[in-house]
Amino acid sequence: MAAIFYPIIYFLIVISPLAVILLTGPYTDHGMPYELGKAFAFTGFIIIALQFVLSSRRKWIERHYGLDMIFSYHKALAVLAGVLILGHPVLLSLGLGNFQLLTSLSLPWYIWLGKAALVLILIQIIVSGFRINLHLGFEKWRFSHNIIGGLLLVGAFTHAIATSHSDLDITAVQVLFTAIPVTGLFFYIHHKVILPARLKKNAYTISAVQQQTHNVWTLEMRPPQGQKRYSYRPGQFHFIKLHRNKGLPEEEHHFTISSTPTRSETVISTIKESGDFTSTIGSTQKGDQVSIEAPFGRFSHLYHPEDKNFVFIAGGIGITPLMSMLRYMRDKETDYNVLLVYANHTQKDIVFRQELDEMTKKGHPKLEIIHVLDDPDETWEGETGFVDDQIVSKYVDNFDDKAFYLCCPPPMRKAVLKILKEKSVPNDRIRVEIFSL
Repeated sequence: MAAIFYPIIYFLIVISPLAVILLTGPYTDHGMPYELGKAFAFTGFIIIALQFVLSSRRKWIERHYGLDMIFSYHKALAVLAGVLILGHPVLLSLGLGNFQLLTSLSLPWYIWLGKAALVLILIQIIVSGFRINLHLGFEKWRFSHNIIGGLLLVGAFTHAIATSHSDLDITAVQVLFTAIPVTGLFFYIHHKVILPARLKKNAYTISAVQQQTHNVWTLEMRPPQGQKRYSYRPGQFHFIKLHRNKGLPEEEHHFTISSTPTRSETVISTIKESGDFTSTIGSTQKGDQVSIEAPFGRFSHLYHPEDKNFVFIAGGIGITPLMSMLRYMRDKETDYNVLLVYANHTQKDIVFRQELDEMTKKGHPKLEIIHVLDDPDETWEGETGFVDDQIVSKYVDNFDDKAFYLCCPPPMRKAVLKILKEKSVPNDRIRVEIFSL
């Protein structure tokens, strides 16, 4: 029910100032394009203000959709706001019968402020959409995204106050037009200042650091003395911020929880060295502090109790959420049937190999593992190449009663989804975890 409730509430909030204006006036003689231009501005501004709520990772919203879906909406709504704000001066010019708003240099300061806000929102959309192509690191992007977002909100609000005199004479519009951005600002401050301070005060402690492969490490984290470890479902993820020795980066990143909630004392993440920050994971020491915000995500078989026969398809470090589920199934001694198709480059890249082999012998769950290597050595006797239709069809005997769980790099994910579509597997039996948010 809540999954429908929140979008309705969001829509009503977005249109609330406009609805009040339409119901109570005042009206002008500028014509439809001019009034539509004002409506675009009001709606676009409210969407921008609510972006700070959507991006604040509130669990009372996230638990119904998953953070990846919320952030997808966040990105789509940013584009919508950009289109509305871009259309605002064009429609006003059409309504006025001239284009001085667009072409003249002799304009009041608040008009230039509005133009600056428009430029900022276009920068946000372009940079966010092409961050990887621009070779902009995640931390640098997030820092600039937050700064520009704050400037954009303040600039757009000031512009609106200075230009919407008659509309803002309405008390209800004044209340809404002030309360909504203030609410967005509150969520932003809570997310960026208050919550991080609280999490650091209640930081977990690194209780063990274990090397899994040549470039993969497991961090075990223990809650503060006297506190219980947070609750989570197998397959979910958390945001962690390591507080380590001087010289090591102190950044927040999201990582899958590879442990199982059946083990109540600690929580673990298994992390691959793949970037500037993760390349230092092996330098983490026992006793280091770590802030944890958790849990997040809906990539867990516990959200789908109807699933009984599973096909897990993993690529590289994508094994981690699936490993969490397998460990949970093992500890609960379930009789599920699980086929794990696990792709890696070489044998030395296979994470959890020994533990997975031990699981197949215990029979809980009934686990079959198919390793696929694209760069095998002469000793390898298993499947080679990539996970393609031939391999999937060879080991999946029946596509009609299986639930497919995918966690793998984008090219592999795209290829497997294409195979499943060709096999007429319905979307409601395909679960996908995407690392990038």
